[in-house]
Amino acid sequence: MYRDNTLIPSEAIRLLALGILATGEIPYAELASEVRHFAGHVVGPSLDLVGSPIEVLKVEGLIEAPGDGGPAAPLRITQAGRDELTRLLTSNLRTPVSDLNKLIITLKMRFLHLLEPGDRRLQAEILIEMCERQLVRLTELRAHHAQAPGHLSRWLDHEIDQSRARLDWFRDLRESLG
Repeated sequence: MYRDNTLIPSEAIRLLALGILATGEIPYAELASEVRHFAGHVVGPSLDLVGSPIEVLKVEGLIEAPGDGGPAAPLRITQAGRDELTRLLTSNLRTPVSDLNKLIITLKMRFLHLLEPGDRRLQAEILIEMCERQLVRLTELRAHHAQAPGHLSRWLDHEIDQSRARLDWFRDLRESLG
């Protein structure tokens, strides 16, 4: 984790694997396939997201294979794994919204239901603050380059519109969480 309590790429993959196992036991091969599928469809193939192998999660005691532990044995998350999942899910987010942040936001949305109600609302607040910071930066940049030739102003208007829509969505999420 970075000093500002934001996730590094390998921790995003770790969050994904632990989150999948928190929803039910599955064999190693299925877990690895689901991790590759989900991450690949959110951010595309990326060497930056090659995280710790699932075996490391076993060594760290975050997941286990009950019984004989053979290749087809289902894996399950341990209490230490649930604690790590909560730590990862409650991390901060950096701005701007990068591919890594999109993956982390998508993971937070996929596994938000695994957090306690207060932590869910806190995550909505973190996401709102991230959007607000990005909107301020983009708006200032747009104002500074208002007379720039070319298509910069139109592009920044598009980015600002997307940021506002994302902010509204997260505000609605916060309200739905009570």
